Amino acid sequence: MEKTPHPEKVSSLSTNFNRKFASLGSPGRTPDAADDAKSDSEKHPNDDDASSIDHYHHLLSQSEIASLFQEVDRFLHSLSTAADNAFNPIPDIPSSVHSLSNLVDSMTSRYNSTKNPAKLGRDPDRDSSFFEALDRISKIAIKLGEFNLCTATIPSLNRTTAALQRAMTLLDEEFNNLLKECKHLELESKPESKSDTKSSKQSSFKTNHELPDQHHRTVPECSESDKEDVYPSFSQETVSNMKRIAGTMIYAGYEKECCMSYSFLRQSSFRGILNKLGYESISNDEVQKMHWDTLQSEIDKWIAVIKKCSKSLFPGELKLCDSVFTDHPFISHTIFSNLTRAVIIKLLNFANAVVLTKRSAEKMFKLLDMYERICELIPVINDFPENCRTELISEAEGAKSGMGEAIVGSFYDLESSIRSDNAKIPVPGGAVHPLTRYIMNYLKYACEYRETLEQVFQYIDPKTEEDQSARVDENDDASLRNSHLASQIAMVMDLLDTNLVMRSKLYRDASLRYIFLMNNGRYVVQKIKGSTGIKELMGDRWCRKRSTNLRQYHKNYQRETWSKVLQCLNHEGLMVNGKVSKPILKERFKSFNSMFDEIHKVQSSWVVSDEQLQSELRVSVSAVMIPAYRSFVGRFKQHFDQGRQSEKYIKYQPEDIEVLIEDLFDGNTASMKKKS
Repeated sequence: MEKTPHPEKVSSLSTNFNRKFASLGSPGRTPDAADDAKSDSEKHPNDDDASSIDHYHHLLSQSEIASLFQEVDRFLHSLSTAADNAFNPIPDIPSSVHSLSNLVDSMTSRYNSTKNPAKLGRDPDRDSSFFEALDRISKIAIKLGEFNLCTATIPSLNRTTAALQRAMTLLDEEFNNLLKECKHLELESKPESKSDTKSSKQSSFKTNHELPDQHHRTVPECSESDKEDVYPSFSQETVSNMKRIAGTMIYAGYEKECCMSYSFLRQSSFRGILNKLGYESISNDEVQKMHWDTLQSEIDKWIAVIKKCSKSLFPGELKLCDSVFTDHPFISHTIFSNLTRAVIIKLLNFANAVVLTKRSAEKMFKLLDMYERICELIPVINDFPENCRTELISEAEGAKSGMGEAIVGSFYDLESSIRSDNAKIPVPGGAVHPLTRYIMNYLKYACEYRETLEQVFQYIDPKTEEDQSARVDENDDASLRNSHLASQIAMVMDLLDTNLVMRSKLYRDASLRYIFLMNNGRYVVQKIKGSTGIKELMGDRWCRKRSTNLRQYHKNYQRETWSKVLQCLNHEGLMVNGKVSKPILKERFKSFNSMFDEIHKVQSSWVVSDEQLQSELRVSVSAVMIPAYRSFVGRFKQHFDQGRQSEKYIKYQPEDIEVLIEDLFDGNTASMKKKS
């Protein structure tokens, strides 16, 4: 530890300092001194040069600066002692105070002469001396301000505050430069990867049952930018410099200037990043007037922004505020709150505006995406400072509740759309109805949001156990009775079944009714098998029941279509007086040929798009018809003369029947051209 200089030596040092500062450009220097300083600056135009730094230290050594600081510290101590006793007069202001002002002015001028925008950070020793000087001159200005000064002491205070103000201007500029440098890096960083801003249009369902079969939920992926980018992109050294500058400015009474600079530039940087993500603030009226396709695009941007804010922007800004204003938590929290509150309120206002748009079932998945993002945002807000946390949590919970109500309403709209879909035009050929495709793909996709939908239904539309049990069969699985979503899906499926049965009655041909029910039933079963979500949610028993219904439709089709044909091949009634009656036999073959031709002609135009079901139907028909026909022909063909009579009545060989059965359910309107 350095020894305290003798008072007489300190006094002489102060005098010596004032002489030296005159040559460094003190405001009170003579013209000759100014010329000398100018000449000196021309010799050393760039302060980055080592020779210029050496020259500076040669004029004022570290030991001389340390001695000056010690004299100032003693004066500060005397000021504190005097302030403790109201009767004590203000101590005489020593020349060291003037010397300190000169030192601060000189160092400020030196920093300002640097052409590089970054003034500080190139000479740690000089920076340390500068901040120590600022610490002391700030204390002097504060302490002197506590006294009723006499005329003799006011000039010293004015001189001190003037030097301090010039230094604060320098620090404010340096603070701005450091903040701007980071802003530039943030806005010039690599663009968001496609996985971040990926459109989730596939989560939107088309109206009028124009839904493709394949849909997959867009699961947010961790992009390379998420893994590598650190926000904000300040180095630890830069953060330390900003912390030092902020602390010095705040202590010196320049809190307002410091906070304004920080807030303005961080808000500007934040807006730049949001613009980079393509997000713009949209009014409620604009949202209400937007076409759904356009609004989807805006929702995608909103989702990307919420994700970015939750994962990096808000936590990064909070960490930066706390790091720069470590010793001033109230200031840190106030700045952070002002920055984030405006952004969050705008984001939540957009969500609230979307909720107010016209409701429809196909919008539910976009609403679910938004609901999940709000849920992710809430715990982030919970980490905010208390002064803004309560209000923002209330706003977020309100938006979450409104979004949940819209989701439940959209799902109920699905039920309403099934009830109101009573078109009187049957689907050609008994094919799968577009409504069936729409509903099953809708439910399959809904199950990918299973956890979220369960939460929404429980949160918005809670049902008691009695309510749940009343909506499902007592023989159903426990999972169906205990799940809100399963209960809703069961309701939708019951409505779909009722709708399909109603539609089947539009077909005059009873056989085609069962083909229609089989086609749609098979599509439903296959979708259930292909969706782990639906199968797990609804339970095995519920799934087996649907397969049982499908088998019953198959049996009904067989009975309705082929039972009359098989009656033609019945041996009973052919014998008259112990002999085969040729007229009756001829009539049997004629009836068989006519009925089979008609069935082949009609049912070849019917559609069974599921290859397995198509094969099962053909196999089941062949299994009944081929053996019966082969047996009938084999037993009774000898009763016809060979040649034209035989060909007239025995139109088909068993092999022909087998080939023709393979034409069934192909959707072929010209099916009989093969056998004309």
